[in-house]
Amino acid sequence: MDVEKRIRELRLLLEEHAHRYYVLDDPLISDGEYDRFFNELLRLEEEHPELVTPDSPSQRPGGVPLDKFEQVVHRLPMLSLENAFSADDLRAFEDRLLRFLNQDMTSASLSYMAEPKVDGLAVELIYEQGSLLQGSTRGDGSKGEDITAQLKTISSIPLRLKDPSLPRIEVRGEVFMDRQALTELNQERLLTGEPLFANPRNAAAGSLRQLDPAITAKRSLRFLAYGIADSSQTPCSSQEELLSWLGALGLPVSELAHPCASISDAIDRFAQLAALRHSLAYEIDGMVVKVNAFHLQQRLGNKARAPRWAIACKFPATQTTTRLVAVEFQVGRTGAVTPVALLAPVEVGGVTVSRATLHNRDEFERKDLRIGDTVLVQRAGDVIPEVVKAIVEKRDGREQPIIMPTHCPVCSHALLKAEGEAVTRCVNPHCPAQRLRSLIHFCSKAGLDIEGLGKKSMEQLFNLKLVEDIPDIFALRHEQLAGLEGWGDKSADNVLAAIEAAKQPPLGKFLTALGIRFVGEVTASLLEQTFPTLEHLMVTSMETLLEIEGIGEQAASSIFDYFNDSSVREMFVRLQEAGVAAKAGQQLQGNQPLSGLVFLFTGTLTTLSRTEAKKLIKDNGGQIATTVTQKMTHLVAGEKAGSKLKKAKELGKIILTENEFLQMIHHGSLTETE
Repeated sequence: MDVEKRIRELRLLLEEHAHRYYVLDDPLISDGEYDRFFNELLRLEEEHPELVTPDSPSQRPGGVPLDKFEQVVHRLPMLSLENAFSADDLRAFEDRLLRFLNQDMTSASLSYMAEPKVDGLAVELIYEQGSLLQGSTRGDGSKGEDITAQLKTISSIPLRLKDPSLPRIEVRGEVFMDRQALTELNQERLLTGEPLFANPRNAAAGSLRQLDPAITAKRSLRFLAYGIADSSQTPCSSQEELLSWLGALGLPVSELAHPCASISDAIDRFAQLAALRHSLAYEIDGMVVKVNAFHLQQRLGNKARAPRWAIACKFPATQTTTRLVAVEFQVGRTGAVTPVALLAPVEVGGVTVSRATLHNRDEFERKDLRIGDTVLVQRAGDVIPEVVKAIVEKRDGREQPIIMPTHCPVCSHALLKAEGEAVTRCVNPHCPAQRLRSLIHFCSKAGLDIEGLGKKSMEQLFNLKLVEDIPDIFALRHEQLAGLEGWGDKSADNVLAAIEAAKQPPLGKFLTALGIRFVGEVTASLLEQTFPTLEHLMVTSMETLLEIEGIGEQAASSIFDYFNDSSVREMFVRLQEAGVAAKAGQQLQGNQPLSGLVFLFTGTLTTLSRTEAKKLIKDNGGQIATTVTQKMTHLVAGEKAGSKLKKAKELGKIILTENEFLQMIHHGSLTETE
């Protein structure tokens, strides 16, 4: 390999992508791909130091500032961070620290602060006599853009500190956007035909670089402080003390920052943050490990573009690029036809992805996706991967448009897209795909939770025509199951026992399992509380359904039509003959402890599952909400509660901790906590 030529190629490549990432906020490649190129350059330059030049991307932190803003020269450079990707990398980081400091130091001499690496835009805030004087971006590390007016619109940035006696401090931190705010912003941009932001970092950067601060003010940005330009400006002797001091001044700091007595503790903390990352309201893409003691930071000093005393340990990338090979169309249990992208297999977030949802026709048309496109794909936690956007600059003219079918890909019935709806549907009630999906739902955890009849088992039974509709489930026999591939006497007995146990489900659970359109868990609960038996519900009128608070015209019409369908009535006759009888619903009584109260849960519960908590509410006469509304009376806030908590407080709703909620249940009385 011609090393000098490869280094030139990498530098040009990185300069172009850094310009698109840092300056234009419109990346063509994922963070993971950029890191791979950058690490290759670092490795080659380390092996051939004679080829390192001052203008190499390895020698500067970020992109050049934009000309449209006034330039700000940082008194002290805003450096970038070197990267780590594993526990071994963190141990190697400590080994380098010990070698640099001196040979008589040991790992016991070092302690660290571990802080979440928020995926946002680095900024500097200058305060004089406690007042915000100037704010700027990191830019190229030496100088950035003056965005003081834009930063002043961010409510979490104090315009005055709590200590006005400080002559001057230069605070460094991150401006970022919550996941929900990014989703809402991209939805607005889809409607107006504007390009989508690929990730929260680009959205934050694009929002701060608006010449009109009023636009920035609408973007729901947040700020977290993580450091200061010069620690001698503070009374602190460590990073841990500094974060506490910054918080006391009124600056927001991360609640997830954690002291670590050793590098092993930091490695453990990295695993904890990796497990937490997808439950947070905002995106973090790794963890920053810093030597805690300032006197050691000063001894360690800086390299050309990064401090020696800190390192960013990055999570597996949740975004990457790949090729959209083809599109197939899946039919769901309600007839919804969903386009699914078939991708060239690629690793995203530690998992190999070859399929991603395209949601509906409006979505792929607004994003102008085409078969053959290079596309940006993202995956967060257990969420189904999705295609964020096409990289249009990589098109070569051979890409083909995605064509929505006019007829069902399974039963060939004509498809319908109702006015005002984004979803295209197969309206044939006998469509095999809908019937199979309905059967899978009926047996799933969201339905009657019949153990042993998961997706694969139900597909097998459906394809063999042993189960073609719901009553067939309750007519299965041992001799039919035991001889099937993958089955045996024991598995057949277990499934039949689970089916028998499911013959008398609670009415609300049974209604949810039926998969009636617009009838989810909350609506099923309302029906259970209103009608004493299934028979009463089957003969009710449309008018009666519309009188139930919480059930709208769409749901009422769907329920009424469902129970007046002749095939549905025949199904219930067969179920009754098989011994299936839903238990009578518990109608609300005025003297039940939660009668008339409506609850919503947010955040993570520690002693109860959501299912257990909702059951407690229903058993005690309460109702369950799915969003914050005026009708909701109580919000139960678990750990890491998000935007729902803020909105509930704004509406003056009663906020309960999980413990207060349990006390209210057990004592039958309300503890009012604002």
